[in-house]
Amino acid sequence: MNVGITFNLKQSEPLDPSLPDDAQEEFDRPQTIEAIARVLRGLGHTVSLLGDGREFLHKALASPPDFVFNFAEGTGVSRSREARVPAVLEMLGIPYSGSDPLTMALTLDKDLAKIVVAAAGVHVPGGYALAPHESLERVPPGHLIFPLVAKPAWEGSSKGIRAKCLVKVPQDLASVVAELRRDHKQTILLEEFIAGDEITVGVYGNETPTILGIMRVIPKQATEDFIYSLEVKRDYQNQVDYDCPARLPAATLAAIEAAAKTAFTALGCRDIARIDFRVKRGVPYFLEVNPLPGLNPDDSDLVILATAIGWSYERLIGTIMETSLKRVGKDRAEG
Repeated sequence: MNVGITFNLKQSEPLDPSLPDDAQEEFDRPQTIEAIARVLRGLGHTVSLLGDGREFLHKALASPPDFVFNFAEGTGVSRSREARVPAVLEMLGIPYSGSDPLTMALTLDKDLAKIVVAAAGVHVPGGYALAPHESLERVPPGHLIFPLVAKPAWEGSSKGIRAKCLVKVPQDLASVVAELRRDHKQTILLEEFIAGDEITVGVYGNETPTILGIMRVIPKQATEDFIYSLEVKRDYQNQVDYDCPARLPAATLAAIEAAAKTAFTALGCRDIARIDFRVKRGVPYFLEVNPLPGLNPDDSDLVILATAIGWSYERLIGTIMETSLKRVGKDRAEG
């Protein structure tokens, strides 16, 4: 089978100096793209690299692949940027891995995702979505619960989430919001800080989602104010330990598993996702879902989680591929 890979390549050359230093945080290095391609070739497929944007369009039109392994994040700050590649593939009638355009757009908007997941019965932190140009003075009383985390509403890979985004007192909020608005021109989510364990959950499948694993992120220096910020992720080996399978009470693990499956289904996720929670007194609070989880073979959370439960990188990529092919009714040997 001819399998195309869509992706956004991280550039080695400096970007526009007006952009924040995390502008390419979601994008992938050539090593990650080649690692995925190597696994797919090992499964017997021929592989073509499609990229994203105009390059992807030209290649898909000139030589349509039989199937696309999609992990293109899209460029810019549009909340629908992750939906572009799936939408084009659907228009061209090319099957692909991962979630559809609606789910991609919905899950990138953290506030809308929380609304849908809350309606499905999962706990979510309180908060307020501050629209661009909306004054903090217009936030209705009672909607801001301190301490809170201020973060861009339409980003992934912890873009914009720094240690200073944990705001403990109202008088510090305006300066944090101003800096976020300067670097990330979009809605800013002002979200109640849930003091508790940071949890990420791998989920795969479709009609009956399966929990790949539950991983707890533990700061090496214990603190009640820990957030899994960009600074921490960039220095994860010195900053955190990963506990997987998470050593938590059975009832808590059951609650996390149920919440993850509910969120996965309610948001319409397909094939694979990584879902983040904070757990307070045994109750999981949904933070966000990533239907395009990072697949860097060395340091992406989903890969770390999979490795911790005994899965090889080849098994992880192969499972995503097999799950996707089964959903679209293609045999792995076709083509």
